[in-house]
Amino acid sequence: MNRDEAKELLKGRKYNIITFGCQMNEHDSETIAGMLRDLGCEEVVDPRESDITVINTCSIRENADKRFFGTLGQLKKIKERNPDYIACVCGCMMQQQRVIDAVKGKYPWVDVIFGTHNIHRFPELLQRVCTEKQKIAEVFEDSDEIVEGLPSKRLYRHKSFVNIMYGCNNFCTYCIVPYTRGREKSRRPQDILAEISSLAGDGVKEVTLLGQNVNSYRGTGHDGQAWDFTDLIYGINDIEGIERIRFMTSHPKDLSDKLIQAYADCEKLCNHIHLPVQSGSNAVLERMNRRYTRERYLELVEKLRRAVPDIAISTDIITGFPGETEEDFTDTLDLVKRVGYDSAFTFLYSVRPGTPAAEYEDQIPEDVKHERFNRLVDLINAGSAEKNAAYVGRTERVLVDGASKKNDRTLTGRTEGFKLVDFAGGRELIGTMVDVEITEGKTFSLRGRLKSEKESG
Repeated sequence: MNRDEAKELLKGRKYNIITFGCQMNEHDSETIAGMLRDLGCEEVVDPRESDITVINTCSIRENADKRFFGTLGQLKKIKERNPDYIACVCGCMMQQQRVIDAVKGKYPWVDVIFGTHNIHRFPELLQRVCTEKQKIAEVFEDSDEIVEGLPSKRLYRHKSFVNIMYGCNNFCTYCIVPYTRGREKSRRPQDILAEISSLAGDGVKEVTLLGQNVNSYRGTGHDGQAWDFTDLIYGINDIEGIERIRFMTSHPKDLSDKLIQAYADCEKLCNHIHLPVQSGSNAVLERMNRRYTRERYLELVEKLRRAVPDIAISTDIITGFPGETEEDFTDTLDLVKRVGYDSAFTFLYSVRPGTPAAEYEDQIPEDVKHERFNRLVDLINAGSAEKNAAYVGRTERVLVDGASKKNDRTLTGRTEGFKLVDFAGGRELIGTMVDVEITEGKTFSLRGRLKSEKESG
């Protein structure tokens, strides 16, 4: 079946995509949506109104696992009402054979299973299900191939995710990603720059570069010249139309002085860095295989703040890692106080089958994990509230993302330092840069008032 025949077969069908997990998964879902759109399908919000549902899964967090299986169970009723309904599951969880076997055995209404390495084949799998009336499970092992030129249906017109690399070589002992996303492979810099130039031409003002560890990016240019991550930042900084550059995620062991200098040199590189620390204890960091010490991490923070005094720093922290003592946890609290994070994602350690840490015998009791987690969250929230309170009276440049979910007369957007700001304004401002005077600092966000052009000038 050729593409035109496939389009005729699927045209007008309604689809819904449910995404669990990180920005990488969100970007994969944008690609899947782009492929479905190119086949003539129409997006709907409610899976009960759809003809095709795709669940994009995450294997990093336990709650994402539970939500996935709960959501999968709900699709059974849709299938019973509509025998032609197509249920699809993909993403990191589908790179694990035990999960594939569980889905096949307990959820027979699932029609298509595919993984992280064969997203580009989804249209073909969908066509086969429609014509052959058979269930399909196709999951590729890791490969060196990078498929370029896939379509995308972006969530926002004014900003976009851009994958610069895939996979991970770090093998942190708690993490399943190297086993589900494969080894590191970097896109060619010319392909990345061409994509971002095209996005700029389509009105995109902000790009977020994605990779499990962007600091380890290694590309090869047209002339055979090697490019590292900082070279890429400088190249993107020269692209007309792009106003902001962000990236996720940065591994401390590979954060170079060259990249820190780029914060001072590149006016488009936002003054924010997400720098996961995971623990403030050297003993725990070693067991996690993070390959840096707390002293090295604090040195990096000091260098960043020398280069950009007002840089906003966010992080990831895990509590209750196997073997974590009260003294280890106290070291983490101490590091949090020393750094003064703007925000943090905090996680209770959960066993990920297939990882080394899952085999550690000194697992921490759940009640101890939760007690430490609560103390950590209280400390971080107090620090975030203090940081945000200091913004009152300042004028911040905000890229407007859309209307607030709680009040459609309120707009919401982000500062350069990734602070969430709510303010009153008209929808015509969505996708534009505006000046907002901050009037209130909350724990997780800022409130402000829109400044007039005269005031801004």
